[in-house]
Amino acid sequence: MGRYSKYRILNNSSEYYSFLRKGRDLKNIRQYETPVMHNPTIAQRASLVTNTHIWKYGDRFYKLANQYYNDVRFWWVIAWYNGTLTEADIIPGDVIEIPINLENALKVLGVS
Repeated sequence: MGRYSKYRILNNSSEYYSFLRKGRDLKNIRQYETPVMHNPTIAQRASLVTNTHIWKYGDRFYKLANQYYNDVRFWWVIAWYNGTLTEADIIPGDVIEIPINLENALKVLGVS
């Protein structure tokens, strides 16, 4: 089962994407439905076991995801949980929280 199997496939014929369709000689573009995620509530955050990490020079979300989840693809879980878009939003010395159990974190974020 693929990671997108629960999302609908949409046929996008919006005028906004006309330049893409013309360049590819397509009538519409097939896309997966965008997942709806939310920021965890205080109660949801409290239900997760996290590890405190002090950001240092050279840290990257993908490196932390590999360290904690053995999968660099889940870098965005750490970023989303901490409300940051990129590593550029964090400076050395900042404290972030890393959810330990990936499955529980995905449930709290509304994508599992």
